[in-house]
Amino acid sequence: MSKQTLDILLWGASGFTGQLVAEYLARSPAATSLRWALGGRSRDKLERVRRDLAAIDPRFEALEIRIADSHDRASLEALVDGVRVVCTTVGPYALYGDALVDVCARFGVHYCDLTGETPWMKQTIAAFDEVARDSGARIVHTCGFDSIPSDLGVHVVQEHAKRTLGEPCDEIAFVVREMRGELSGGTVASMLALADGMKDRETRRALGDPYALDPPGGLRGPDGSDQRGVGYASTLGTHTAPFIMAGVNTRVVRRTNALLGYPYGERFSYHESMGTGAGPAGFARALAFTGAMYGFFAALGVKPLRQLLADKVLPKPGEGPSREKREAGGFTITLVGKIAGTPRVRGTVIGTKDPGYGETAKMLGESALCLALDGDTLPWSGGGVLTPAACMGAVLVERLRRAGMTFDAQAWS
Repeated sequence: MSKQTLDILLWGASGFTGQLVAEYLARSPAATSLRWALGGRSRDKLERVRRDLAAIDPRFEALEIRIADSHDRASLEALVDGVRVVCTTVGPYALYGDALVDVCARFGVHYCDLTGETPWMKQTIAAFDEVARDSGARIVHTCGFDSIPSDLGVHVVQEHAKRTLGEPCDEIAFVVREMRGELSGGTVASMLALADGMKDRETRRALGDPYALDPPGGLRGPDGSDQRGVGYASTLGTHTAPFIMAGVNTRVVRRTNALLGYPYGERFSYHESMGTGAGPAGFARALAFTGAMYGFFAALGVKPLRQLLADKVLPKPGEGPSREKREAGGFTITLVGKIAGTPRVRGTVIGTKDPGYGETAKMLGESALCLALDGDTLPWSGGGVLTPAACMGAVLVERLRRAGMTFDAQAWS
């Protein structure tokens, strides 16, 4: 490959989320010195994005545009030539991501994405982890709301526990206390693709295995299936419902623990849920949310109902909320860290914009900047198919704090 001439190639820059990441990079403090380019399938669409960026700063009129096809290996090799980091928003990744990960892993190009597709990540680990280790490519999945609040939130809690208590928490519960936002069209497309994949035995097995993303031969801890019904978090005084993203987030956190040699402990336990409030009203909300979630997934398996949802209810890929709605969104998460059953650490993760759009653009953008600009300071020095916390850890935490997110841990009180 040619000598590196680009820090970041934003692949899928003309999609809805891609445009948000492009704007985020354009407005970042690093924008004046960052060498980056826009990539996608349509030059016309990318030129429109470039014109919008030029309205922020006329210098962006000179941004390079690169054209490729997700299924054309030769075009992807040309796409990543001379690139330090590929940042991609093009999903569903199980449909459009294999060749790009392959090319990045083989040519030593760092990579970050927004996938929440556990079976696909299991496949990329099996196919490309050793290749990426040999080339030095850091392949980092789940750099958005899946699964940075979980992965980095646990990292911050455990670092606090080790520093102040002399040992890590052996159990952490992640509870979403508040979430305001909308499903993205890209997320919906991934969910539909995943529903199609449920016909495959290996897909079902990957989704049901709490340690699906751990390295082969890794230690299996005490965790079983994710929460499936109504629960109660006594330490927080709230009823809980299943959290729709737990199926990927929990696996990512467990992979982090395994990749780093079990700094959280070999019997570490981790689970996630959504808080719905106290009393009868909180219980009713938990019951209603649980029923609605199962009803939704059941409907995806019935062709006429699925078609109705896709046509009339769910957002399409490329669609998303207005800037006003994105700015009005946000989330608050509490992590309860226990040692021997006693709460000892309270962690907090807060985002101030729509989790699937505004905060996700921030998290992916900062992940790309971290891989591109902070490489010598990252805790993971080599390559591989990694997690945000294992690869970037405290360096990415500090970036996101400076960008307005809250990652905090303190003694339980």
